[in-house]
Amino acid sequence: MSPRAIATVIKMMEALPEAVQDQVVEHLREYVEDLQDELQWDISFQKTQQQLVAAAQKAKQEIAEGKAKPLDYNQL
Repeated sequence: MSPRAIATVIKMMEALPEAVQDQVVEHLREYVEDLQDELQWDISFQKTQQQLVAAAQKAKQEIAEGKAKPLDYNQL
């Protein structure tokens, strides 16, 4: 974040009562944590994407060769 953007946020926060500032900080903390979680999921997915593609190709091949059978959800 640019220094100018940070200064703007600080000015906005200073105009609020302290209790509201605390609420804003808590909301921001949760928002940033959610963003970090999403980034971590994206990284994890990118690391396993090739494995998922390979598994899907293998499953498709096994279906074509008649080696696979439909899953019976009633037996789970």
